[in-house]
Amino acid sequence: MSSDGREGQTFVGESLLVRYANFVKLPHTVFALPFALLGVVVASRQTAVTWRMLGLVVLAFTCARFVALGFNRIADRELDARNPRTQARELPTGRLTLAQAWIAVALAAALFLGTARALNPLCFALAPIALVFISAYSYTKRFTAWSHLWLGLADGIATPAGYLAVTGRWSEPWWLLPVGALAVTLWVGGFDVFYALPDEGFDRAERLESLVVRLGPARAIFVAKLLHGLALVTLVLFGIGAGLGVAYYVGVTIGVALIAWEHQLVKPGDLARLDAAFFGANGLVSVVVFLGALVDRIAS
Repeated sequence: MSSDGREGQTFVGESLLVRYANFVKLPHTVFALPFALLGVVVASRQTAVTWRMLGLVVLAFTCARFVALGFNRIADRELDARNPRTQARELPTGRLTLAQAWIAVALAAALFLGTARALNPLCFALAPIALVFISAYSYTKRFTAWSHLWLGLADGIATPAGYLAVTGRWSEPWWLLPVGALAVTLWVGGFDVFYALPDEGFDRAERLESLVVRLGPARAIFVAKLLHGLALVTLVLFGIGAGLGVAYYVGVTIGVALIAWEHQLVKPGDLARLDAAFFGANGLVSVVVFLGALVDRIAS
């Protein structure tokens, strides 16, 4: 939280564009977009990627993320208004009205469906299912402590989506796309446990579920370590299935170092460096893994 009450990773200003960007935490797009592009890179071995196709993938991902985050803000607006960490967000403060939020989410959903249709029939058929799934995350903290993994899979489908956008068909081997989705699910789920740490007291008071509430901070952090360890294993399996080379594994190795650093920063009872772990390390992991795959593809 900044000195003026704003959350981190937000833009300064009060224009409608800035308010919408902050409404969905636009800078957080960096967390999962590289994994969608990872799917594109792997798919490019089977099907040529055009600039049009790449642009549609980025647009579709951005729209889907806007729908997911926008719907989450709408669903949680009353909770956000009571939570000291989130009560300065756009809906609780009135910087955006509920009508403005719904209009933007509806337009983003329509644009996502249109983009999916422009890509290929398979993407268009799967697009409504994807929208329902990523939006449903907003209610998971009401009934399961494992909401972190639902969020993870909501991001994790980005890798198969990027692949399917290019090829229009399932992968060979068949397990490649599920493993790619699982890697992101575990990675995102692990760092979402960290993100739940500051809200432990509020979540308990509101009877919301999380691993931090269920297990306590120390055990929840341990589970996050297990999830991140499994994520690294699945990233290696994904590289094997995709036939990726040395540059990709260099990227994964750098990702390992970043995640290890992240876990050094966050300790039970000491969240002073949580932003550095969440916004620093995690923002780089997806980038270095994607860049490793891209360099490998260019060099092959």
